[in-house]
Amino acid sequence: MKIITEPTRIDWETISERPTQAINNIEGLVNEVFEQVKKEGDAAVSKFTEQFDKVELDAFLVADNAIEKACQRVSEALKKAITLAAANIEIFHNAQKTEKVTVETTQGVKCWQEKRPISSIGLYIPGGTAPLFSTVLMLAIPAKLAGCKEIVLCSPPNANGNINAAILYAAKLCGVTKVYKVGGIQAVAAMTFGTESIPKVSKIFGPGNQFVTLAKQLATKFGVAIDMPAGPSELLVFADKSANAAFVASDLLSQAEHGVDSQVILISTSKEMVKNVALEIQNQLSVLPRKEIASEAILNSKLIYVPTNKEALELINEYAPEHFIVCAEEERFFIENIENAGSVFIGNYTPESAGDYASGTNHTLPTNGFSKAYSGVNLDSFLKSITFQKISKIGLQNIGGAIEIMAEAEGLQAHKNAVSIRLKEIRN
Repeated sequence: MKIITEPTRIDWETISERPTQAINNIEGLVNEVFEQVKKEGDAAVSKFTEQFDKVELDAFLVADNAIEKACQRVSEALKKAITLAAANIEIFHNAQKTEKVTVETTQGVKCWQEKRPISSIGLYIPGGTAPLFSTVLMLAIPAKLAGCKEIVLCSPPNANGNINAAILYAAKLCGVTKVYKVGGIQAVAAMTFGTESIPKVSKIFGPGNQFVTLAKQLATKFGVAIDMPAGPSELLVFADKSANAAFVASDLLSQAEHGVDSQVILISTSKEMVKNVALEIQNQLSVLPRKEIASEAILNSKLIYVPTNKEALELINEYAPEHFIVCAEEERFFIENIENAGSVFIGNYTPESAGDYASGTNHTLPTNGFSKAYSGVNLDSFLKSITFQKISKIGLQNIGGAIEIMAEAEGLQAHKNAVSIRLKEIRN
């Protein structure tokens, strides 16, 4: 890891850069896949699955009996852990439900807001070297609580043409409607346009690599909403002299092992802490099964010393991390003043892994600085807010004159007339 001591504000932009390819290096491929899936449907999806995943499939849909057999292969210990995590996720997201908001803005003018579920959603679940069955829980549970009617799940097949058994178990547990063995750009394109086998959805959720992230962004050009731009994982830890260096190192490595394009950063007001964390990373890294992946991610990562909490916080808000851990004597200062972060983990005994799996909060979060403007996935992500209004004769008399004047000032005579004709009828 690169050690940086007291960087100037001029350096902050460089520090905040993520280790991702330039969009123009991959945009052509994403566009090509989208164009072919739109034109050729299943045939194009099959071709790209063979090209990218190195597997030929007879069908994309995972049959019910295949899901049942896969569930039987999941150990009882893992089932128990998934059930505990699912319960906590459901509790936290169920608490986010809100009541209908009703108000009479003026006598005779009643306005209210109600929420309705998005009818069809698509979930993208990464597979590959780390099949994220936990992401199924994070997305399908709030979707079910929201009342979404169709929950479609796409995940890349392995070399044998199958989806990880734990992903299928979590999908069944959480009420996923259909599961398809499709990954990458072609999965997002299929859910965007619909094919002979895979339905078109209204909104796509889920993390992925740069190709999946760009594909999701492209989907919005074709009228499909997305949760957020959620790319390679990242973690920023603030640790002062009160922190435990071994804990800090373990958290940094927990994100580094996600992928070679992950990024982890330590910011500290203690030079001794920076030194100790660097040593701990090397010690812990040497025994990790995913050592090669974590080692490459560590090359993109930084250990930063700054002299004050105030400067640390300003740099953290500029970086806008996906995950932010704070282990500090003055933790309240960071809790009250953090502006840009996807999810915050507080104290020496709150590992980021807890949020990834079982504390109850959602782990689908904005990356690459998007926490400056985006929230992580929550119950409202699966709902639409619809406003209603009902106006009585008295209500229209109370606001009608203002509407007429404003409409005329904007040059919209028909808008004015829609009010005037009603007011005239009321007066008569």
